[in-house]
Amino acid sequence: MSTSVTPPRVRHQGPPLWLLASIYTVLFLAGLWQVTIFSGKPYFPGPWEPARTIVAFFQARPGATELCAFFHFGAAVALGLFTATAVNQMRFLGVRAAGINIALFGGLATVFGMFVSAFSLWTLARPGIAQDLTVTTALYYLGYAFGGPGFSVPLGLLIAGLSIPAMFTRLLPKWLTIFGIALGVCGELSWLNLIVPKALFLIPLTRFPGFIWLIAAGILLPRTVAAGKGRMAVETSVF
Repeated sequence: MSTSVTPPRVRHQGPPLWLLASIYTVLFLAGLWQVTIFSGKPYFPGPWEPARTIVAFFQARPGATELCAFFHFGAAVALGLFTATAVNQMRFLGVRAAGINIALFGGLATVFGMFVSAFSLWTLARPGIAQDLTVTTALYYLGYAFGGPGFSVPLGLLIAGLSIPAMFTRLLPKWLTIFGIALGVCGELSWLNLIVPKALFLIPLTRFPGFIWLIAAGILLPRTVAAGKGRMAVETSVF
């Protein structure tokens, strides 16, 4: 009689992706809570608002603005850890496609944009800053550029950069990779918002479903591989 021997499996050493994605989501939403309608009026102005409305918000709610900056800075750190861990985990699983390097670029660029956006908000919460209309609007639009299209475009690269190699190597379910590619397309199209104001909807269309994708990918991406397999490249010519 012959007996089959199950090959030993090696586990990726790193923090759980689902936990990092969840921390990122919770911190980001906690920051939004401080400046949206849920925490009282006035709430955070949109880029279509007149300068006086923008300035009035920062004059009225410096505390909420500071808390938003605090939580979003923390969310950026969590997303950076997710990016580094996800790329390393994909490599551990044998993926050598260019997509994971694109994902690394996209994730780190998103984090950088979040840092600048958070620091802009923190600066706007400092005493006396919001009394100057020119300085306030300049910092607001800088923060919007980095936190709007400057966020959604690279986030789309992060998600698509992980989704496409994962689809061809079957590391993630097909429905999740298709969902990720669609988010990537939305993210790249949000670039249009810089010259087409009506394209603004593409930013939240990338941002909020992106929370779901990151958590789902963190749960479903394998963490173990048969001994020796992790050193074997899974070659693909697509992304």
